[in-house]
Amino acid sequence: MGEAAVAADPVADAEPVEDGGWRSLDRRSVLLTALVMTGVAGGAALPVFVGLTGALPWRQALGWVLGGAVLLIGAGTAADHVRWRRTRYRVGPERAELHTGLLLARRRSLARERIRSVDLTANPLQRVLGLVKVRIGTGEHTGDGQSTLELDPVTTAEGERLRRALLAHTAAAGAGTHTGGVLAAFDPRWIRYAPLSFVAPLLGGAAVGAVMQISEWFGVQGEVIDWTAERFADTPLLWAGAMIAAGVLVAGVVGALGLWIEMWFGYRLEREPGGTLRLRRGLLTARSLSIEERRLRGVELVEPLGVRLFGAARVDAVATGLANDEGDTHTDIKTLLPPVPRAVADRAVADVLREPTAPTNVPLTRHPRAARRRRLRWSLTCAMLPAAVLAGWGAALSDGDLPLHAAALCALLLPPLAVLLALDAYRNLGHAIGGPYLLARSGTLRRGTVALQRSGIIGWTLKQSWFQRRAGLLTLTATTAAGAGAYTVYDADEYEVLHFADRAVPGLLERFLEPPEGARVPGQPPGK
Repeated sequence: MGEAAVAADPVADAEPVEDGGWRSLDRRSVLLTALVMTGVAGGAALPVFVGLTGALPWRQALGWVLGGAVLLIGAGTAADHVRWRRTRYRVGPERAELHTGLLLARRRSLARERIRSVDLTANPLQRVLGLVKVRIGTGEHTGDGQSTLELDPVTTAEGERLRRALLAHTAAAGAGTHTGGVLAAFDPRWIRYAPLSFVAPLLGGAAVGAVMQISEWFGVQGEVIDWTAERFADTPLLWAGAMIAAGVLVAGVVGALGLWIEMWFGYRLEREPGGTLRLRRGLLTARSLSIEERRLRGVELVEPLGVRLFGAARVDAVATGLANDEGDTHTDIKTLLPPVPRAVADRAVADVLREPTAPTNVPLTRHPRAARRRRLRWSLTCAMLPAAVLAGWGAALSDGDLPLHAAALCALLLPPLAVLLALDAYRNLGHAIGGPYLLARSGTLRRGTVALQRSGIIGWTLKQSWFQRRAGLLTLTATTAAGAGAYTVYDADEYEVLHFADRAVPGLLERFLEPPEGARVPGQPPGK
């Protein structure tokens, strides 16, 4: 019986289907839509009712609001009922097909041998109902959505069955050569890095904006502003601003912690038999993402400034087909590991790439001091620009003391910060070859170290401005079909980096390797 189960097609072993093998989405899709539309109508009804009571009696306003809510819920539910009735899918031995649409019928078909990902997502309502959204993709970027099929929703069991069945060809191709196992799992201690990202202050600002917007809906925005002003009536302006900024930051930290828990609770990265990396995570919205290892072209170790100061890093995948046709290129799609201690990140990099040690730890070639001078000039210019603008503004005003004081403050504080960032940016520059990988590192607010398979490089782009030419510098960009599509070595020695590129991918840059007369070849002593 065990052998028969293995030999059977997983697609055929399922619930009864309609004629021709066609299946319908789960009928609870209509109930799900009705619940969602009820929530939307309820959220919109309150501010609309408050607004109408200013012009109509409250009973009449309530009637209009209830009537509009019923109409909205009914229209949304009816539309989804039609969608459910008109949507059919079928997974055969060779193709996965989807038919949908009423007035405009749409038919999509993917060859099973080209399917590279089957991702499952379930929001809180779907999880309560035992449903998931299944997204089937080929990993190609067509720009018109023709390389994906989306089944929304099906039962959780059906979604998992489809995932196993449609990725079975990978397991068959790699049988006996891949081993499974957990590469990384959720650790509650990682949450300490959540407030260190730039998301925290943004969330704090968003919270303030939400309070002001809601108070405007209810017509009490003036009262909120007056109440806040009264709290700081006897406080010096500088201290009041500092206290408000601290409150906003605290709100942002709380929001960042909540967002991290929602995104990464239950995190688990594992290698399934057959060479598929599977990542599962999410507290309220559960996500399951699959990446075939043969689509993987490397990894990027990402260290935002705040996270890096505390010795942590994030790991992103450099793989083909991670951005979908709808332009979904958000960071969390390619993130294999959230910010974690650097040792944990290095171990995960080595495990994901099947290397004894992490290639991202290979010593890098330092860039010439001319690159440092360029960064110092850029940073100081940018730092002095606000001071110059404020000083000009203050000089143009008859009573320009405030802009002039602000200009003086900018001129005092920004240049030292700019110098520190420029020196850090220079220290972070580097490149190297580590076995089958090209290594490139750059950045200061976001330092990234990419380990890119040399076999995945399909071309080079060389850039040299007039200032770079005078300084003997060159910017080299490796072009690939994976990840961001291009990874750059900034401001390297113009002759050394050309030989570096030739060693990384022999043959592509041979005609650029003859140095001009009198130039020193890398590795050759001066004067030769």
